[in-house]
Amino acid sequence: MKDGIHPEYREVVFQDMSNGFRFITRSTLNTREKITLDDGKEYPLFKLDVTSESHPFYTGAQQRISETGRVEKFRQKFARSKTA
Repeated sequence: MKDGIHPEYREVVFQDMSNGFRFITRSTLNTREKITLDDGKEYPLFKLDVTSESHPFYTGAQQRISETGRVEKFRQKFARSKTA
């Protein structure tokens, strides 16, 4: 590998802003903010709106779409009559 042409690959903290969940992974992401964790190390911080810890699909809190008669209205409107 050539020196000086690759971005810095380092540990970065990603924080879910909806519930405070944090995880550390390696990334080349550039950030302006830093955070000091319980281990005493300072890491670059990237804030996320949604992660697998807060997204309804992964948490199982996905709400069902309530049927308000739309399906029945559709079936009545487009049903074929059986008079043949």
